[in-house]
Amino acid sequence: MVIQIINLVLSVVVGIAAGACLLRCYMQWFGSQLGPEQRKLVGVYLFPLTNWIVIPLRRVIPSIGRLDSSSLLAAYLLVLVKVLLLSLLITGSLSVSALLLAILDLVDLTLSGLIGLVFIHVFLSWLSAGSQTQYIISLLMRPLLGPIQRMIPKLGALDLSPLILLLVLQILQIILNSLK
Repeated sequence: MVIQIINLVLSVVVGIAAGACLLRCYMQWFGSQLGPEQRKLVGVYLFPLTNWIVIPLRRVIPSIGRLDSSSLLAAYLLVLVKVLLLSLLITGSLSVSALLLAILDLVDLTLSGLIGLVFIHVFLSWLSAGSQTQYIISLLMRPLLGPIQRMIPKLGALDLSPLILLLVLQILQIILNSLK
């Protein structure tokens, strides 16, 4: 029971912090579409969650083109610490396989975050169309939904691309979980 509680707390804390690092990395990759106002709006929430780990790493590890490698490494390190702590609590020892398990957990966290973004995108398009938040989310989703929208035929005002993207992301999660 205690290990389950610790796992829950670690999963939530690491999920938020590592997810924020991944979002920071994603925004640098595709964030050129965002204007200064949108970057400032997102940065108010994102930077305080991530600066404590990303800024020190950035002094050592530069970005590679548009890839914010320090944010990606920060997310990996956070997930790795979680995996190592849980491994230590459960088995009493540290395992080399934790390095691979942390990569798989990071990919799973990425897929879960993208699934969450798809849901937020759909809900905001229904409830809050035209808002600043909906605009930012739609800009972040455009690189993922755009190729799907170009492949499937138009069905009037009905956009099935979020549904197809959700299906692909969930299939990837099933494959990933079978690898674990």
